[in-house]
Amino acid sequence: MSNNSDKISASKKILIESIFVFFIAITPFLYKVYDYLPKEPDATISIFGLNIGSNGFADVSTYIWFLSGKIIPLILLLIWFFSSKSWWYHILIIPIAMYAFQLFEAVFSEDNYVDTQNIFWLLPVCALVIPFVYYIRLRLIDKYVNGIDLDAMEAELKMLKEKKSYKPTTDEELEKLKNNTLFEIINRKLSTRRIEAWFQQFQNNL
Repeated sequence: MSNNSDKISASKKILIESIFVFFIAITPFLYKVYDYLPKEPDATISIFGLNIGSNGFADVSTYIWFLSGKIIPLILLLIWFFSSKSWWYHILIIPIAMYAFQLFEAVFSEDNYVDTQNIFWLLPVCALVIPFVYYIRLRLIDKYVNGIDLDAMEAELKMLKEKKSYKPTTDEELEKLKNNTLFEIINRKLSTRRIEAWFQQFQNNL
């Protein structure tokens, strides 16, 4: 049963990826569709029952050319975003939002100018995405470049807290806890091999 479900999942994944690959391969041809559209100012086209006119542009061909320059990069960025395994893929949200805002402005804005005010719409997106990506970068640098594993440090701090909250029940455990605490203090303050070796010898003699 498990093998059949794995095969179905693999088939779906291959099918979806094949659609993505096919779309990426034909993007140059999709972009050139505007060349075959009417260039008369009052001409319209119908796509899936939706009538599309010039929408303030010189003609419908120019309008579709402008939309293609937004829609195709937007879809390619979305494919990249959902298929990327890199640590920085969240930064792709910024250009995705940029093209989405530009597309929204071109379709729904009644202004005679496009690509003007949408840069200000990006500021909240940048304010959220950039610090998040930078935080991930710092964590990776600390762990793989500087050798600082924050998760391991947190686990160590948790162990120390548990050790401090531990209460010995016998005289032997109390004596052992005192010796360990004294060892930690001397090792932290002096931190030399000679004193550490001397103290270990002294502790063994006791």
